[in-house]
Amino acid sequence: MASEDLAGTLAAVLGGRGLRVQSYDSRPAGETPAQVRLRKNVCYVVLAVFLNEQDEVLLIQEAKKECRGSWYLPAGRMEPRETIVEALQREVKEEAGLQCEPLTLLSVEERGPSWIRFVFLARPTGGILKTPKEADAESLQAGWYPRTSLPTPLRAHDILHLIELAAQYRQQARHPLLLPQELPCSLVCQRLVATFTSVQTVWVLVGTVGMPHLPITACGFAPIEQRGGIKMAVLRLLQECLTLHHLAVETKGLLGLQHLGKDQTDGICLNVLVTVAFRNPGIQNEPPKVRGENFFWWKVVEEDLQSQLLQRLQESSVVPINR
Repeated sequence: MASEDLAGTLAAVLGGRGLRVQSYDSRPAGETPAQVRLRKNVCYVVLAVFLNEQDEVLLIQEAKKECRGSWYLPAGRMEPRETIVEALQREVKEEAGLQCEPLTLLSVEERGPSWIRFVFLARPTGGILKTPKEADAESLQAGWYPRTSLPTPLRAHDILHLIELAAQYRQQARHPLLLPQELPCSLVCQRLVATFTSVQTVWVLVGTVGMPHLPITACGFAPIEQRGGIKMAVLRLLQECLTLHHLAVETKGLLGLQHLGKDQTDGICLNVLVTVAFRNPGIQNEPPKVRGENFFWWKVVEEDLQSQLLQRLQESSVVPINR
C-alpha cells in the first residue's frame, strides 16, 4: 500500500499537480521559521512575457521616478491575499491595459527565500493597449516591439534572457505547461523528488515520519540561508541523512509550484527535481547509504513513472530556477 501511495504522489508531482504540505522533514537549526507574510518578511514578484505572431514582445514604459522613461516587461510585486495568477493579471492590466492569461511558468528567480520572482509566458485575452494619454503612476504607455529591435533605454538587461527563453519555449517546449496550484502553505519550503539513477533504474528518497512521503524542507531566513539561496534548504535536508562529501547534489529545476495567498497564507511550496550522484561513480549501482530511520531510498518499479523520471532528468524537462 505504501508503494502504491508513493507512486500516486510521484505521479501527481510529475504532472505538476499540488499536494498539501502536512509537515516538514527539515527545518533551519536554531531558528523557528515565522509564518510568511508578504510585505513583511518576503517579496514575491510576477513578470509576464508576451510574444505575438509577428515575433514582437510587449513592453511597458516605466513611470517610477528612479527609472522613468525606460522600458521593461510588465512586472510588479504581489499584494497580500492575491494568488500568483491574480497578481500577474493585475500588473499586466495596470501597466499595459490588457487582460491576459498565463500559459506556463517559464522560470523562477530567487535571491534567497525572502525574494522570489515568477516569470510567465502569457497571452492577451482582451483590453486596450495603454497609450501615452493614459499615463499614470503605474506606467507611461505600452507597446509591441520586434524581439530583435527593442526600444532603449531598458530599465535592466535581465529581461533579454527571459525574452529569449520565451521564444525558445514557443519554438520547442522544454517542459510541460505548468501553472501554480492553489494550495495553502505557511512557510517557504521545497518538496524534493531527490533521485539516484543507475543503468535505467531510478531510486527516490522518501521520508518515513508519519506516512511515507516525498521529503519537505523549510527554507530559513538567517543570513547564511539568504546568501546561499534556496538550495541551502535542500542541502540541509540531504546532509541530515546522507554523507555528502563524496556526493554531487544538483537541483535540476521545478516540477510544480504551490501557493494560495488567501486567508494570510503567503507561503509557497516548490516541488523540485534533485539529483544525487557519487563524485567518483566507479561501479556503484546502489544509492548511497541512508543514516538514521527517517528516510529510505524507494526503487521506482512502475514503468511509466520510471520512464517519466528518466525523461525529465535526461532532457532537463523542468522549469529552471535561477539565482
